[in-house]
Amino acid sequence: MKILILSASVGAGHGRAAEALEAAFQTVLPKGSSVRHIDVLQLTNSVFRRIYGKAYFDLFRLSPHLLGYFYDYLDRPARGTHFAVGDRLRLLTERANFRRLTALLRKERWDLIVNTHFLPAEIIASMRRRGTLTVPQATVTTDYDTHRLWVNQPCEHYFTATPEGAAYLHYVGVPSDDLSVTGIPVHPSFAKSKGREVCREKHGFLPDRPAILQLAGGFGVGPVEIIFKGLLGIERPLTVAVVSGSNAEVRERLEKIPVPSRHAVRILGFSKEIDELMEAADLLVSKPGGLTSSEALTKGLPLAIVNPIPGQESRNSDFLLEAGAAVKINNLCVLGEKVGGLLGEPERLAAMKENALRAARPLAAITIAKRCLSLVDKKRSGGPRP
Repeated sequence: MKILILSASVGAGHGRAAEALEAAFQTVLPKGSSVRHIDVLQLTNSVFRRIYGKAYFDLFRLSPHLLGYFYDYLDRPARGTHFAVGDRLRLLTERANFRRLTALLRKERWDLIVNTHFLPAEIIASMRRRGTLTVPQATVTTDYDTHRLWVNQPCEHYFTATPEGAAYLHYVGVPSDDLSVTGIPVHPSFAKSKGREVCREKHGFLPDRPAILQLAGGFGVGPVEIIFKGLLGIERPLTVAVVSGSNAEVRERLEKIPVPSRHAVRILGFSKEIDELMEAADLLVSKPGGLTSSEALTKGLPLAIVNPIPGQESRNSDFLLEAGAAVKINNLCVLGEKVGGLLGEPERLAAMKENALRAARPLAAITIAKRCLSLVDKKRSGGPRP
């Protein structure tokens, strides 16, 4: 078999989901098979890549409420002339900017394409409707709720995080037989414990105090310094580890902030050891991205939600709060008081850890990979879909 996984680097989560699936496929594919992951934004021109990949965060930074409006507006069912025209214009723009991708799709023989972003799924569905491509595709959603833009027919199967997400896709036209509730795929390394005390010692988390992990996302966006200062204002001695992502400027500014002597602090840039840091920590302070949240749940790590992006992250917040695995900081000026209070309630924090583990789907990537192989086998034999 030849499996192609397509993501889009609009944030880091879609790529991390693709990497998780790539690792899972490598463990379940028959001998002699191959799996390849491509970020489709690397197959377009620099102008489109900048607009599509970066403008999203620019809008979040400058006008988050407008971003939330567009998210809800585009989630309306595609009925009426204005929606149909808008969808056609978007497809025409994508076709014009993805000639390298369409050439790759036609050049090589793939048994299945798996998408972790709706952009490549939309292009593939358009090609299939025009008869220029016949390869089957599957789509893996990467947040706890779903959105109309994820629906791109024809698509053989959709994998969602929650029953609610699957119910919404069914409402907007996906047959129930083409839906599976699997959870969001996280890398298999998150499902393997390396030992909490081992991880704490390795990463310099002192044994006599709570450990807080602050994540700034893969690109280090948002009020990272304000959040950090809020944590430093907590009176209880803490170990605080901050992962600033690939943003070197943010890391430099964090390193210049005075740290009270009662706290132990580590400022990190991009890290490939998030699984160990999560295993070592007592609380995660972060935006609720789908992948970050799923990784934390897998490690039984409660979240203090800060600065969610309007739209999908607001809905992720709802899921985490309903699961009892998170608290939400609505105003950063009270972050220290709220986090400090939570750390002073060990029974409540322990209950949140148990709730996180109950909500986790650590084997989602393996489950999706196995079902995809079943999909290919049944497609080849002409049998019913899985």
